[in-house]
Amino acid sequence: MSEIKHVNLPYQASLLSFFSAVRDLPYPALLDSNHEHFPDTNYDILVANPLARIHPVQNSQPITWYVKPLYALSNTDNPMTLLNELMSLICQEAWATSAPKDLPFVGGLLGYYGYESGHFVEQLPDTVEHDIRLETLSIGLYGWAVITCHKKKTTQLITSPWCPSEDVADLINRFTSACDDVLVKHDLNEARPFHLQAPFTSNMTETEYAQKFSTVQDYIQSGDCYQVNLAQRFSTCYQGDTFTAYHTLRDVCPTPFSAYMEFSPEQSLLSHSPERFLLCDQGRVESKPIKGTVARGKTPEEDQANADWLLASEKDRAENLMIVDLLRNDLGRTCLTGSIKVPKLFALESYANVHHLVSTVEGRIDQADQAIRVFHQSFPGGSITGAPKIRSMEIIDELEPHERSAYCGSIAYFSANGQMDSSITIRTLVADHGNLHCWAGGGLVADSKCQEEYQETFTKVSKLTHTLEQDFLK
Repeated sequence: MSEIKHVNLPYQASLLSFFSAVRDLPYPALLDSNHEHFPDTNYDILVANPLARIHPVQNSQPITWYVKPLYALSNTDNPMTLLNELMSLICQEAWATSAPKDLPFVGGLLGYYGYESGHFVEQLPDTVEHDIRLETLSIGLYGWAVITCHKKKTTQLITSPWCPSEDVADLINRFTSACDDVLVKHDLNEARPFHLQAPFTSNMTETEYAQKFSTVQDYIQSGDCYQVNLAQRFSTCYQGDTFTAYHTLRDVCPTPFSAYMEFSPEQSLLSHSPERFLLCDQGRVESKPIKGTVARGKTPEEDQANADWLLASEKDRAENLMIVDLLRNDLGRTCLTGSIKVPKLFALESYANVHHLVSTVEGRIDQADQAIRVFHQSFPGGSITGAPKIRSMEIIDELEPHERSAYCGSIAYFSANGQMDSSITIRTLVADHGNLHCWAGGGLVADSKCQEEYQETFTKVSKLTHTLEQDFLK
C-alpha cells in the first residue's frame, strides 16, 4: 500500500529560503509561524505546484482541473460544496486513514477564502465596488509539503502517494541548494527590489467614517444588531517584488499566523495576522477570537497601564463575550453535541504595536472530513463581522464602499489526516497588478466612541503602512 514518505532536510528556523527555491512553481504558499518571536508556535508549512485548484468564475461553475487523482465531483456552482465533497474523498484514501496524526499537513487542501466567500454560505447583498482582480477563493490540492517542527528542530519534506518520484528528486535538489546562506541572503535582500510610489490613502474621510459610525449606532439603538465591524481600506501603488516587502514586515511586526501566497507575478497576499480562526487537532476544534485592542505604551510603565486598562474594560469584555457566544453557536452547528466549551475568557496577548483580548472556544468532531465542514459553517469569523452575523454583514455591505477581498477572510489548510488550521486575515495586504491594499476595522457597540474607534483602525494598521512608507517610498 502506498504511504506517506518523509525526507529529512536541515532544520530551518524559517522557510523563507526554501520558499525562494520553489517560487517559480505555480501557486507557492508559505505558512509562517514566526517562531523566533513566538516560542509557543510550532509548525511552518511550505507548498507549491498543486495537483488541482478550485476557484469560482463569474457566471460559471468553479473551474477544476486534475492531474491526479481524478475524482468525479458533483456539478455545482458552489465551490464550498465541491471542497466538502473533495475532502471527503481524500480522507477515504487508504494512505490518508493510516497517515500519522502528529503531522499538521500530509497532503490535501490549502489556500485562502476571501471575505466575500461568505456569499457561498448565506444569501447576502452585494452592492460594493469590486475593483480587485484577486479571486474570491483559491484552494489548491497539494501532494507534498515541507514541514518544520520547531519544538523538535526538524524540517522534513512530506510526500503523498500523489507525488511522482521525479518531482521528489527535483524538490530535494532545490532545497539542498537553498541551504547556501550566501545565495539566500543575496536572493532575499538584494536581487528583488520593491518600491511604493505614493503614501497609503484611505477609501473614506474622517467625516465619512463618522457618518457611517452614526448609522451603525442607529441600527444598534433600533435593535437591528448588537455589534458591527466597520473597516476602512488603505491603498497605494507599488513596483517590484512583494516578497521583499513581506520579508521586511515579518521582521518589524511578527505575528504567529503570518503567510505569503503568490498567484502570479502581479498578485500575492502578505498576511501578518495575529488571529487564529479555527484549529482542528486530532478531533479537537479550537477558535481564538480577538476582540478588544489597545496600543502598546511608549514606556514599560505606560505599556503595563494600557494592558491593565484593557483587561478591566467593561466595553471590550462585553464585545469579546458577544463574539464568544456567536462562535459557540457556529461551532454548535457541526461539532458533537455537548462538546462546546470556553476554557479561556478575556486573556491578554501582546504584539508589536497592540495588546489584544483573546478568548478560546472549543468543540469536538469525530470524523476527519468534518473539519472543513465546521470551517465552512462558521465562515466568516464572527470577530470580524459582528452580531448577529448575517445582519452585521448586510450592514457592512451597505456602509463599506469596496469589497474586502482577502481581508477578514481566512488562510487555511485541510490535511488528509484530518488536521486543520486557519487564520483570520487581518493585518493583511493584497497586491494586485501594481495596487497594494490593506484594511483595518473595529467592532462598534452601543457605548463605542467615534474618535476612539476611528483612531483604533490606524493603530492596528500603522505598523504595516508606516514601515512600508519609511523603507520603500520613493
